[in-house]
Amino acid sequence: MPTYIALLNYTQKGMETFKQGPERRAAAKKMFAAAGANLKAVYLTMGRCDAVAIAEAPDDATMARLALAGCSQGFLRTETMRAFTEEETDKIVASLP
Repeated sequence: MPTYIALLNYTQKGMETFKQGPERRAAAKKMFAAAGANLKAVYLTMGRCDAVAIAEAPDDATMARLALAGCSQGFLRTETMRAFTEEETDKIVASLP
């Protein structure tokens, strides 16, 4: 399954309800599982982003739907990127002209 990295930033609403984060994370993991995806890890970070999430999803459309569903709750904003494994990268490089 493709891997995705999401850079997360909390909204004002997200910060005001920050203590509910563990329950929201558990709900997100269930939502991902129901879509055939896997929210592998969520890390609280320091710097430009408040948190980073690592996920796997069957395809880009599924990941986009999950990201939109999560953001629509109003607690966070995300910049989601498709990540290529070393093996996937090697195949890409090998296919270069």
